[in-house]
Amino acid sequence: MKMIKFLGILTVSFLSVTLHAQQEKEKESISTVLDAWHQAAADANFEAYFSRMTDDGVFIGTDAMENWQNSEFKEFSKPYFDKGKAWSFTALQRNIYINEAMDMAWFDELLDTQMKLCRGSGVLRKTDKGWKIAHYVLSIAVPNENVDAVVSLKKAKDSVITQELKAN
Repeated sequence: MKMIKFLGILTVSFLSVTLHAQQEKEKESISTVLDAWHQAAADANFEAYFSRMTDDGVFIGTDAMENWQNSEFKEFSKPYFDKGKAWSFTALQRNIYINEAMDMAWFDELLDTQMKLCRGSGVLRKTDKGWKIAHYVLSIAVPNENVDAVVSLKKAKDSVITQELKAN
């Protein structure tokens, strides 16, 4: 009986270590996809950039009205890529989480950008072609002590947008 219990504990331990190793491998793959996606934008490589997103991907930008479905985001972005100057984001810090089935992941990252520190977060889905970005949210990081000043700067435009959205 002790031997069966020991073998059970050994099996559970082995499976736990194996699962952890697989998750770490997937996290490395996801990090590689995100880094390559950011690099494709910095290199103004339109095809490489959008090939890392799902066809139904969503990009939420820093402006209140930037909720881009993939086709709209491509249309908006194309002129920037065509000019050879898109945007440049470098991850300074990143956290990645994976579901038990290891087919969905979510992440957050602190970014060094032309807008200074920003926060990116999103969801990736594992496809036949590897991990793809399904949803990405970009936010400008505002120090708490500067929130009042930022709110003051955006108050007028936010009021107009709020009224328009309430009217619909």
